[in-house]
Amino acid sequence: MMGSREAIVSELFPSDLIEAATTLQSRLRAEGARIVTAESCTGGLIAALLTEIPGSSDVVERGLVTYSNAAKTSLLGVDERLIARVGAVSPEIAEAMARGALAASPADVAVAVTGVAGPGGGTEAKPVGLVHVAAVRRGGPFAAAECRFGPIGRTAIRIATVRAALALVAEVVDRRCGP
Repeated sequence: MMGSREAIVSELFPSDLIEAATTLQSRLRAEGARIVTAESCTGGLIAALLTEIPGSSDVVERGLVTYSNAAKTSLLGVDERLIARVGAVSPEIAEAMARGALAASPADVAVAVTGVAGPGGGTEAKPVGLVHVAAVRRGGPFAAAECRFGPIGRTAIRIATVRAALALVAEVVDRRCGP
């Protein structure tokens, strides 16, 4: 566990993401809560960011990279008929991924992302830069966001998605059950 707030220097992630992840981990740690990630378009970057911080093992329960539809189905229990009906890049799939990750682990909070990172693969209905993020707390609140980053480049879309995912998890952690 990190005892002081010394600056963490990362060669992989910008300092604002390290700071946001460190703050989120402190909040989870204070509650004794753990997180699970379910990632498609980010390919594990959220889990990589969280584990970049020393002492992350007491808050990061696991990370699942479910890039293919088959992985979403077999690892997260996402209904293949739902994927066929709404497509892998949709708010319904992001929610199913988050809820499936929570069901597949003992974690307290889950975050899931699915999107079109590009440069190809976009359509008029689902353009490059469209990302759906979902976060859920066991027995508690759920939150979702649709992000339209535009064709800013694959890496930029993936990093922007990580930033959006951390913000959504922080929102869910802040909210409590009940009135």
